[in-house]
Amino acid sequence: NLFYLIFLKSTKIYLVLRMNKTIDQILFFFLLTMLIGCSISDESNVESGSAAKSYNLNDKKSYFNGKLVKKGICINYVIQVNDINFPQELIENKWTDESSNILYKNVFTLENVCDFPENIDEGYSFKFKIGNNPKKYCAVCKAYTPVPAKHIKILIIDN
Repeated sequence: NLFYLIFLKSTKIYLVLRMNKTIDQILFFFLLTMLIGCSISDESNVESGSAAKSYNLNDKKSYFNGKLVKKGICINYVIQVNDINFPQELIENKWTDESSNILYKNVFTLENVCDFPENIDEGYSFKFKIGNNPKKYCAVCKAYTPVPAKHIKILIIDN
């Protein structure tokens, strides 16, 4: 007798097909291992990746100009900061995309991909501020595309 078992780990959904007793034992240990490492993602704080400092999100001086310079597979987005007063410790001053050999300056990887507006295309500029309380959750694939090591959650103000 066959049946399907679906479980949630963070924001990923796994589908397991039950087949026989030996496979069931293997699946049990697999599921147990997965569940032990399972945690619900709490993205409601302002802290993000490298952006652990607190910023006044209501201060217009905290608004920055950005540009989507790479719209990679699986919502791997690279944003270039076009403001000299942006906190330099949060961004890669120079980063080379190993897939295209293009050198980018003052960039970071978008952390809160589900909240990024779909109407912003590669090459478009926009205003943003650091930090975000996520409003959306979405499925994100894990295909590899090169991105900078530093990740920031942002809130788009104007595009």
